Amino acid sequence: MTGLVLSGGGTRGAYEVGIMAGLLEALGSSGNGASPFDMVAGASVGAINAAFVAANAHAPGLNLERLIGSWTGMDFSRVFSPQLLSFFRQLFRGTALPVKEQQRLGTSLLNPAPLEALVQETIDFESLHENVREGVIKGLFIAALQVATGKTTIFCEMAPDMIYRQSKDPRRAVALEAVSLDHVLASTAIPLLFPARRVGNEFYCDGGLRLNTPIAPVIRAGAERLVIVSTTYVDRSSSPPSPASLATYPSLAFLTGKVLNALLVDPLAYDLQILARINDLVDIHQRGLEPRIGRDLQQRMIRRRGASYRHIETLVFVPSQDIARLASQYLKDNLRRFDIGLVARRLLRSAAEEGNADWATYLLFDGGFAEQVIELGRRDALRRRDEIRAFLHA
Repeated sequence: MTGLVLSGGGTRGAYEVGIMAGLLEALGSSGNGASPFDMVAGASVGAINAAFVAANAHAPGLNLERLIGSWTGMDFSRVFSPQLLSFFRQLFRGTALPVKEQQRLGTSLLNPAPLEALVQETIDFESLHENVREGVIKGLFIAALQVATGKTTIFCEMAPDMIYRQSKDPRRAVALEAVSLDHVLASTAIPLLFPARRVGNEFYCDGGLRLNTPIAPVIRAGAERLVIVSTTYVDRSSSPPSPASLATYPSLAFLTGKVLNALLVDPLAYDLQILARINDLVDIHQRGLEPRIGRDLQQRMIRRRGASYRHIETLVFVPSQDIARLASQYLKDNLRRFDIGLVARRLLRSAAEEGNADWATYLLFDGGFAEQVIELGRRDALRRRDEIRAFLHA
């Protein structure tokens, strides 16, 4: 089985949409109804894209044009809706205990209503449930962080014939239940920027805080091949910063972006290194161990970690360009047309002037910017056309 894993990153999630578009184009499957994925997982903005894939797994080309339309149809002036007065009043007075019917915890810096409406209009949850029930998609896995305990919770909606092998890790929890709008919005709730959401009796926030690229859930559900899309650019040619650059470093916009990156971007490269080591060990054991000893080893692993080890193939996509720099240039070209407040305008202007708008990439929900990032993803995928075909047709 093949799993699709989508990471978080705010408006960088448009890159995932571009990768999927390029992937389908490379496969020549944009016009038929065969989804190349058996299951899909996402955290933060990746949860939105993952839920859309699950809801449209039955449709020709995954109905991807509709998702592209939702991304490119966004208006930053409408989606970016600060509620500064009520937010700062809450900081001084504290947050009142939520009543049972309250879906949001406290007041956030941004009004979540515009983005919530966009997600609700984009994802057909009835279609999602039917696709999972009929086995069109074998499973959807959404990561969110439980506010009260700090545990990462994996919300799993799975086909009737599927089995999830739970982790022994005390920092992880699993909830086998139908995924709703509340689950998706909880996974996207960046602390302070958007309010934590109630799911059942508990409140949850952004899943990317602890598990930005949820690889483990699809492996524990049985996937043997993973298509992983990261939204984080890695500059492999960068040199250590010079003393001159450090002297001008700590502006508020710059620091905010780095803090968000530190909180919401987990070490995917390290996870892949660990996976490669496990693959090497599995291959060696399969070639060199007697069957009886091999079975004993697998049983020990199941007792210790809830599942045995097996060889996992991966196809990983990362941006070929720094999306933060794309955001900086986009702000320079478009800031004047945004109908936003003075404080927000000054913050965006400082991000544009620095040439590295890390923090803005989490919030720049504007159709023109999304279009650029989608096209970047599409080009990155098509450059690996032969690799995609070999991997998914194997």
